[in-house]
Amino acid sequence: MKFFVYLLTCSDKTFYIGSTNNLEKRIHEHNTSKNGAHYTKIRRPVVLKYFETVGSLSEARKREAELKRLKREEKEKLVMPNSFLPPFGDLGTSKKKS
Repeated sequence: MKFFVYLLTCSDKTFYIGSTNNLEKRIHEHNTSKNGAHYTKIRRPVVLKYFETVGSLSEARKREAELKRLKREEKEKLVMPNSFLPPFGDLGTSKKKS
């Protein structure tokens, strides 16, 4: 099973980092659901700016923690306009770190 680590930008220009096994569903939940992350619920709409594909939940949680520890400037480099982000319908490829 694939897992995703993702970075969102919120309407107030802050970042949110999370992990999931269903990226499309999770982004939809962040933007519409009454359940889920309170942080994004009050900062809608959110936009997917970056994601990585990993092989397990433990890898996803570890990478999520690493990304959360980055300074804002380092996170901004991940979401620069010339960074590659696959089309949303093509979640099989990503900027996976080696």
